[in-house]
Amino acid sequence: MNGLSRKALGEFVGTGALVAVVVGSGIQATELSSDVGVQLLANSLATVFGLGVLIVLLGPVCGAHFNPAVTLAAWWAGRRGGEGPTLREVAAYVPAQIAGAIGGAVLANAMFARPLVRWSTHERWAPHLWLGEVVATAGLILLIFGLTRAGRAHFAPVAVASYIGAAYWFTSSTSFANPAVTIGRAVTDTFAGIAPGSVLPFIGAQLVGLVVGMGLVGVLFGRPAPAGDVVPQGEPHPVAVDR
Repeated sequence: MNGLSRKALGEFVGTGALVAVVVGSGIQATELSSDVGVQLLANSLATVFGLGVLIVLLGPVCGAHFNPAVTLAAWWAGRRGGEGPTLREVAAYVPAQIAGAIGGAVLANAMFARPLVRWSTHERWAPHLWLGEVVATAGLILLIFGLTRAGRAHFAPVAVASYIGAAYWFTSSTSFANPAVTIGRAVTDTFAGIAPGSVLPFIGAQLVGLVVGMGLVGVLFGRPAPAGDVVPQGEPHPVAVDR
């Protein structure tokens, strides 16, 4: 298996495992408690721990983006210096992330004896939810690339997982912040699901958040660090850089 295939497989496995954690813990939580607050707490804690483990495990393989927004931001940030992913890598990563997210949701459904694919009926269609996605995604991008430019990328596994856990609670949308995960969660009619009709506005909001986040990185941290210092989310040298 060549290097790009291995990286794409890492993104597929990592994104799939992340969605399996999000969806599976949501199903488990609803089976154990009828309290929505307890359900969200269980779902967010499982996501924090699962995401942190996946970043540490797969960061050395593929950079552990698990998120098309992170992949696109990494390409944009590194396009001039050549330290980010190439367009060829972006073209391999994004489909792998989307396929992995759908596969992870199907796996979670199977583990809990649910229909393998059932479109979610959970409508998430409201301007305040879209604003929540802008904020969640912008914060994630600012965190990842801010840590990189500050020379503290080694904190990414803990910081990114902690941020997503917090954003579950402080954003109205419960922080999807990830186009691939959003698509994957449409095929499960469970606690973590999102109705197919709500997917495109969420992804649009996430892309706006991507632009806002990159703008904040530029304003707050200035120009990118030298190529040898760019290692977001556990990516090994010399390759540069994602619910």
